[in-house]
Amino acid sequence: MLTDTAWWILLLGAGALALALALTLQGPAPGPKVVPQVDLERYAGRWYAIAHIPTWFERGCASGTTATYTLLPDGAIEVVNECFDSQGRRKVARGRAWLPNPDEPAKLKVSFFKLFGRWLFPGNYWILALGPDYSYAVVGDPKRRYGWVLSRTPTLPKEALEEIKAALAGQGYDWSRFRLIDQ
Repeated sequence: MLTDTAWWILLLGAGALALALALTLQGPAPGPKVVPQVDLERYAGRWYAIAHIPTWFERGCASGTTATYTLLPDGAIEVVNECFDSQGRRKVARGRAWLPNPDEPAKLKVSFFKLFGRWLFPGNYWILALGPDYSYAVVGDPKRRYGWVLSRTPTLPKEALEEIKAALAGQGYDWSRFRLIDQ
């Protein structure tokens, strides 16, 4: 026969186990929402990085971070990321982006590693917000590990940046993880 104390311990342990199981079965939080439509021809061109959650390949970039996208005849996109290190030396990373599903034009894959003619280890490049005139874009990934605020000009008006911050917060991003980039 169980004592009252043992009975309560058993009951609390079962409750904690049930709660942990319920949280596990819920699965991961849903990814951020993407824009419903993207015209990749309008999206192509040069973008200035205004802010970002730094990634491994951006280490050493001190200023002048840009991304240039060129639509290729096969539908893929050439990606050229550039920046300057603290000594003023230019760094360049070339890659390829593509649409895995044409029905989801705001969810691209991008790779910077090519081996034997194949682009390997692609990452997610989701367009979360886009100015109606394509003057700015907000890009992220489903797990919110990465994020970029891009502009067609080296700066954004303060009001636009505040709207973007609010939109990112609404998508579950923590603005304090973003770093402003010196253009």
